[in-house]
This record gives sequence, C-alpha cells and structure tokens, in this order.
Amino acid sequence: MSEVTELGYVTIGVSDLAAWDQFAAQVLGLEVVPGEDAGTRYLRMDYWHHRITLVEDGADDLMALGLRVAGVLEFREIARRLDAASVPYRIGTPAEAEARKVLEILFLEDPNGYPIELFHGPLVQYDLPFHPGRRMHGGFKTAGGGFGHMMLNRRAEFEAIHAFYALLGLRGGVEYKIMLPGAPGPVELMFLHCNQRQHTLAFGQPAEKRINHLMFEVEQMQDVGLAYDVVRHSGIPVIIEPGSHANDQMYSFYFKNPSGFMNEIGWGGREPTGQSEYYQRDAFGHAPVMENMKGFMIPA
Repeated sequence: MSEVTELGYVTIGVSDLAAWDQFAAQVLGLEVVPGEDAGTRYLRMDYWHHRITLVEDGADDLMALGLRVAGVLEFREIARRLDAASVPYRIGTPAEAEARKVLEILFLEDPNGYPIELFHGPLVQYDLPFHPGRRMHGGFKTAGGGFGHMMLNRRAEFEAIHAFYALLGLRGGVEYKIMLPGAPGPVELMFLHCNQRQHTLAFGQPAEKRINHLMFEVEQMQDVGLAYDVVRHSGIPVIIEPGSHANDQMYSFYFKNPSGFMNEIGWGGREPTGQSEYYQRDAFGHAPVMENMKGFMIPA
C-alpha cells in the first residue's frame, strides 16, 4: 500500500525571528539559512534543503506539517485513496511545489483542522553538507526515520485521528495511560509510526497551541548531554529533566523554545515493535520541573 514514509518538514510561524536565529543555531545546533525574504528562515539538519521553515508572524505555532511519500506513483495512489474516502484535498501548483523545494504537493487538513502537506521529491543537496550552528559530537539521526517526531495537542477524538492517518499509512494507537494529579481518569496519549522511528506523530490532550513538542534525535549520546549543558548555561527553562521513555526508549530531555512550546533532544530510540502495548510511566527520570510547567502538559 502507498503510504507516508517520513515526517519530511514543518513550517512554523514565529513572532521573534531574531530569537529563533540564535536558538536554532546555538542551542539546537541547526544550520540557519536565509530565506527568499527577510521574514523567512530555513533550518537544515542533513543534506535536505531544509527540514524546518520559520515564517515571521504572530502564530508561534504550526503552520504546515509536511509528510513525504516515496514517489510519483505513490503520490497518485494516495490521491485516489483520498477521493475514494471523500477526503477533500487540493493538488498544489508547480509554483507551490517549487516554493517548498519539492516536486509535487497536495494540501489537506486532518480531523483536528491542522494543515497537512503531502509531497514527494524533496530537494537534497549533497553538494552542501550540513554545517551545524555550534559544535556537536555527531550529527542528527534522520536516515530511515525522517527528521524527528512531533507531538500535537489534539482537537478531535482519537478514533477520527487514527482513521485519517491510517488512510495515509501510519499505524499505532494509545501507548500511554498516565495518572495525573487531579485528573478524573488516566490521560491517554496516542503514537503513530510509518518507518524505523518508533513514532513519527503523537497526539496528546487538548491545549491552546497545536504543537506540544518537536523532537530531534542525535547520533551520539554525548550530544544530549552537551545540549542539556547549553540549555542550562543559556538560562532556557528545562521543562522535563533527562530520562528514558518506555515506548521508544529514547534518552532525552525537554526545554522551552522562543515560541513557547517544547523541543526534545534525544538519543537511542528503538524501532517499532509491530505490536500494541501501553505504559503507565517512563523507564526512569523525566521528572517535570514544576516551576517551569505552567501551560505545559507532561508529555511521554
């Protein structure tokens, strides 16, 4: 079956582009590339032209989620599948595809109302090796798994979200049932995968922002520790202390970015098991920093 192969890129609207320039390069270690105008930046982490587009506006949130399919035949097949399921979409113009540095693109919305861009044929620049914005022990782990994962704060029911993304070939379900103080019952979190990464998309509880967090996986554990030191020395709020997840077994920590949602830096994630199971807590660590938690849900 034709299906999504990876989280290819995201577009984020930001209110403080200068703060993001500094944060992306000196904290995350990404390469910052000027866009076609003063209000656009491209962020690189491998040979792709970009993995993140920053657009200066007041959203401080997700503007588009770019999901890759393998090629032209798969692109056509998914369009036919959307037609058969009566899911509305629009095929992008050549100019719209070129603006995103891909060969073809189509636009649709998921049940939450979040903008999705399905594409094939990203621009890969092997003549321009990735140059990190600060010193790193290794690079970012993107081959076979896309550039990372994203947890979104859902606005629809899990059943509708699962059915929509299953149509695109993503698999998974609820993997955490967490008891939180004052909650009437367990808080459920859903995780979906499409490749070697244990999850590509995740959906948590409703919240004001669309994005809960955006995760980047590094190739060497030392870069998690280095990033933690950079965050602490820069005075950036740590939201979740280092620890290991139960589902993907990623060793990671969470911190606040200039747009007010979280970034996660991790290492050592396992591949999907192919079978359903759920967890009530993480393997170890990941203690919330309570004085920095206002406005955040504890993620898994």
